[in-house]
Amino acid sequence: MSSPALSLDSTDQPAPQAAGSTESGAVTALRPGAITLTRHGEPALSRKCLITARQYGDWWAKYEIGGLLAGQTPPPELVATAQGAGAIYASTRQRAQETAAAVAAGREVMSDVLFIEAPLPPPPIPDWIKLSPKWWGVVSRFWWHAFDHHGGQETRAQAEVRAEQAARKLIARAETGQDVLVFAHGYFNHMVGARLKADGWKLVHNQGFKYWSQRRYEKR
Repeated sequence: MSSPALSLDSTDQPAPQAAGSTESGAVTALRPGAITLTRHGEPALSRKCLITARQYGDWWAKYEIGGLLAGQTPPPELVATAQGAGAIYASTRQRAQETAAAVAAGREVMSDVLFIEAPLPPPPIPDWIKLSPKWWGVVSRFWWHAFDHHGGQETRAQAEVRAEQAARKLIARAETGQDVLVFAHGYFNHMVGARLKADGWKLVHNQGFKYWSQRRYEKR
């Protein structure tokens, strides 16, 4: 399977103009394309363990640099979405990069740090409490979201600004008439989706936040 060409800058090539000309010279506005936010495939790092909050910090660090579990096949519906997309973006994390490579079939993918996951610093909970990484993720996200526990990493407010920037980037591309596809992460996709809805975009196709899932937004 060939890997897509990647652009590592947070900027991308100039988008086509959002208007076309008729034979009479009149300018006609293009209908905005759709924006599809996709979660990456299943990561290789196992969640089948019981660890402390402190150990979860180490587990998450490994998760952030790891790739996908071998042997996965992208859903045909997602492959079809990629084939119809005029612009494809991906988070710079390896799990998102490998997902894009598996789905995009050699097409150009614009790799952008803007789409990386919001951080999950572990909460200050005693070591005698052990949970699976899945549940530590839930607890850590709650602490980060409700109490702004960021451990020196990105704060909730900073992540919200980044989500707004990401939404604006995607809207600008979609307004040229192109369908846009993003390979990123569960919670940050949720944050970007919230900004899209605030800007008048409607969620028209929702597969939730499972691995390989799609959430498609259209301007209506």
